Amino acid sequence: MTTARYRPTWDLVLDPLVSCKLCLGEYPVEQMTTIAQCQCIFCTLCLKQYVELLIKEGLETAISCPDAACPKQGHLQENEIECMVASEIMQRYKKLQFEREVLLDPCRTWCPSSTCQAVCQLQESSPQDPQLVQCKACDIEFCSACKSNWHPGQGCQENMPISFLPGETSSVFKMEEDDAPIKRCPKCKVYIERDEGCAQMMCKNCKHAFCWYCLESLDDDFLLIHYDKGPCRNKLGHSRASVIWHRTQVVGIFAGFGLLLLVASPFLLLATPFVLCCKCKCNKGDDDPLPT
Repeated sequence: MTTARYRPTWDLVLDPLVSCKLCLGEYPVEQMTTIAQCQCIFCTLCLKQYVELLIKEGLETAISCPDAACPKQGHLQENEIECMVASEIMQRYKKLQFEREVLLDPCRTWCPSSTCQAVCQLQESSPQDPQLVQCKACDIEFCSACKSNWHPGQGCQENMPISFLPGETSSVFKMEEDDAPIKRCPKCKVYIERDEGCAQMMCKNCKHAFCWYCLESLDDDFLLIHYDKGPCRNKLGHSRASVIWHRTQVVGIFAGFGLLLLVASPFLLLATPFVLCCKCKCNKGDDDPLPT
């Protein structure tokens, strides 16, 4: 990765300017950064803001090239990221990487206690089978599959909400379906902790949107009609006015696209004969024999 170094202004005038694909600005090569894996080049400021945003939002652990049309689908290496972000942001990035590694490791799991969150080791012989796990940090005993209290001879209960009271060191569970602070994503089964905000949740791991109370999918419910009836009625966590404003915005976006398509369709119909005519002329020109 190349980084910018200070050079006198009179030297920079002689250098050709390079275009940044993110901000579309043109800068001297000293103000640009090249990704080593794919050789795509961007201005250092844009690339820094892009990396910091992904890390702060926890959207990705493998930060890809910001160019969606990158032919090599490159990724930024850890040393490249470390050169452009502050130390606290880099620590968060390493933490996200570690959490992802534990999530994908069949022989490791997180302690489900919200006050502990230690990493527990599973038996390598049968990591997929439910087994008794005792956290070495807080001595809580739980099932490796469903993270609930160890239940020998009984099957695991799906989507079981889990919460440990602060200061607990034994396997005592508080089971409250609606108010449990930790639940599993109904799609990828990753555990999610909710401390505040509305009931519309989105899993950062699989991007699945669902209702926190009943775990019903909200992927196709753009207007949040789910909270107008049923057991979750008026439990979204927003005022009625904000919900109406949200629906107005969504309807306005769809109406805007529809109006734009309606206005543009006559011009597209008028342009179609000319496009076809030009294409026929080009094809006819290709079929003509070469001059001798």
